[in-house]
Amino acid sequence: MADVSHRPGDIAGHPDAPEMRDRYARMLQTRGVAAVEELVILAGIYAAISAWTVHFSATQPALAISNLVVGIALAVLGLCMSMVPERSQDLNFVVLLMGAWLIVAPWVVGSSPDTGTILSNVITGACVCLFSLTAGGLLMTKQRT
Repeated sequence: MADVSHRPGDIAGHPDAPEMRDRYARMLQTRGVAAVEELVILAGIYAAISAWTVHFSATQPALAISNLVVGIALAVLGLCMSMVPERSQDLNFVVLLMGAWLIVAPWVVGSSPDTGTILSNVITGACVCLFSLTAGGLLMTKQRT
């Protein structure tokens, strides 16, 4: 019978060990990016429900629908980017544009927005822009090394 016992030892001699080490190192480099993109998910969820939490869904239905659509899109993009952060640099620009849209939407879509509506959208949009720029900067520094 053949000797099939498992001998203790390391796997340094395994042919796939260098590839596994490189993949693990790449995954660890993008941990911070994934954490920032998870904040994009939370901001997207807030943007989607903000019309009902700030109570402007009845007075500004067009802005409520805009926030709902942009918020769902941000949450989905954030989920995709946190799952594969090394491929998400192009999507960061889209998230940045959506954050900018959240900032200007009360004046473009809304009709005479009140202070709560403006503050909610501007703060949420600014946070989304900040998260996008932070994730893009982290990705650019990781690609340089």
